[in-house]
Amino acid sequence: MSVSVGGVPVGREPARPGAVRRTRREALRGVFGAVLAVALVPVVAASRPTRSGEDPGDTAFDETYRGRRIHGVLKDGWQVTVDGRPLHLMRRADGTWLSMVDHYRSYPTALEATRAAVDELSPGRELREADGPMEQMHMGGDHGVHA
Repeated sequence: MSVSVGGVPVGREPARPGAVRRTRREALRGVFGAVLAVALVPVVAASRPTRSGEDPGDTAFDETYRGRRIHGVLKDGWQVTVDGRPLHLMRRADGTWLSMVDHYRSYPTALEATRAAVDELSPGRELREADGPMEQMHMGGDHGVHA
C-alpha cells in the first residue's frame, strides 16, 4: 500500500524533472559506443585521400606502362623518365600535376601524369632530348589541342 499526501508519494523523493536514471546495461552501451567511435576515427581518417591525392609515402615508381618503361624518383621534385628519356612534370598550385607532353590537363599524382603523357605519345614516338632552353618546353610530339 502506498501513501500519498497531496499527490506526492510519502517516503520517496519526488522525481526531478529531466532526471533520468540509467541501468548498468544502458551505461555499458554508451561506453561501448564511445570506444567504438574512437577506434574507428583513425581508420576513417586513413581511408580519406590527402588533399593533393598524393600518398606522402610515395617517393618512387618504376613500371612498364603500355610497353614503355616509366620511372620516377622524388628528390627536390619528381625526376621522371619514359624509356630513359626525361619527362618534365610541373606541380600546379592546387597540388595536381601536369606534363610538358599534355600541359592542358592536370592529374592528381605524378604517376598519373606520367601515364597520361605515355597515352599521348603515339606508338613508336619517343620524347625528344632537350637540346636547349626552347627544346625543354616542347618535349612532346605534334598532338591535338585539349581545351
